[in-house]
Amino acid sequence: MKILVINSGSSSLKYKVFDMTDESVLASGLVEKIGIAGDSQLVTYQPTGRDKIRGEESLPTHRDALRHVLNQLSDPEVGVVDSLSEIRAVGHRVLHGKELFTESTLITEKEVELLKTLIEVGPLHMPANIGGIEACMALMPGVPQVAVFDTAFHQTMPKAAYLYALPYEYYERFGIRRYGFHGTSHRYLTQRTAELMGKSPDEINLITCHLGNGSSLAAVKGGKCYDTSMGFTPLEGLVMGTRCGDIDPAIIPFLGNKLNLSWDELDTLMNKKSGLLGLSGVSSDMRDLGAAREQGNELAQIAFDVFMHRLVAYIGAYYVELGGADAIVFAGGIGENDSEVRELVCERLAVLGVSIDRELNRSVRSREVKLSTEDSAIEVWVVPTDEELMIARDTLALSKEVVQA
Repeated sequence: MKILVINSGSSSLKYKVFDMTDESVLASGLVEKIGIAGDSQLVTYQPTGRDKIRGEESLPTHRDALRHVLNQLSDPEVGVVDSLSEIRAVGHRVLHGKELFTESTLITEKEVELLKTLIEVGPLHMPANIGGIEACMALMPGVPQVAVFDTAFHQTMPKAAYLYALPYEYYERFGIRRYGFHGTSHRYLTQRTAELMGKSPDEINLITCHLGNGSSLAAVKGGKCYDTSMGFTPLEGLVMGTRCGDIDPAIIPFLGNKLNLSWDELDTLMNKKSGLLGLSGVSSDMRDLGAAREQGNELAQIAFDVFMHRLVAYIGAYYVELGGADAIVFAGGIGENDSEVRELVCERLAVLGVSIDRELNRSVRSREVKLSTEDSAIEVWVVPTDEELMIARDTLALSKEVVQA
């Protein structure tokens, strides 16, 4: 059974096609700059085992982009299916389910209307997520559509972890609480790490570290999320590429008054101009910061130090919350590739009995490997995340009965 997985962003469409008989990837691709006036859309298409195809097309809407993708996938020369009828279901990454959607869900017109009520909690991502679903429903009528929510894995958190100390009526009226994000990644890391350790997920406690331009941690207790660093939006928590993470909320009206900024401008400041970029003035990319630090750039070093301070503090807090951890798991662009970040984190966690093979660590990039030494009190793993595979698995499970019927 072949499944198309779509991640529809505000100006992009990322996708993979899986053959679920062996979970192999048949093709992947990306359409960029959708809806940006005056620009052609950049198209990248990679059929597995063949040459990558790059080009520019005029694809002003997500529906246009999807139509182009479907045409490529079924093209007689470069396609990976003989007919689009071979694609039996589509899985969609969706940012927010709030408390309406606490698990992956088959989507009909009814669910689409419910999703539209959640746009206010994800105004940048949700319209694009919904647009991707509607485009697939229009271009692939009768094909099951499944929504997989970034927030779903975190719905097992206790109230002590997800409630804010605001008047309780605001939670009841507006749903203001910590929801957490990157849930599909944290769920994959939990299941895969348990498998690598030869255990069932419900037997272990983990601290999963999804570290990239957007970063979050999850405290996983018996295979279920107990706490997570992101909150009502993906802004809370760790220092990120361009997001400030945790700050004193009184800073917001203070800066608004000092700089005469609107609420929207303040939101842009915290989400797009802060984090590593804002502190360093150099870049939001940890690789660029590394180069700047080597050249003696003081602000780049400060940005790195603040990032590390927050990261270690969260890991330590989660270790205590869980009553101990069986493993710490690194994933994401930074977690999988930045050996310095991993080494320094583990050095600071030596007080907990963490010990890693430093030479091995320095050789690891984007591959599954256990870094901890045999005498380490906590195992340390690098596990490249695979959100698309997780979405494909959920899509297969939910659509199987519909397809067979």
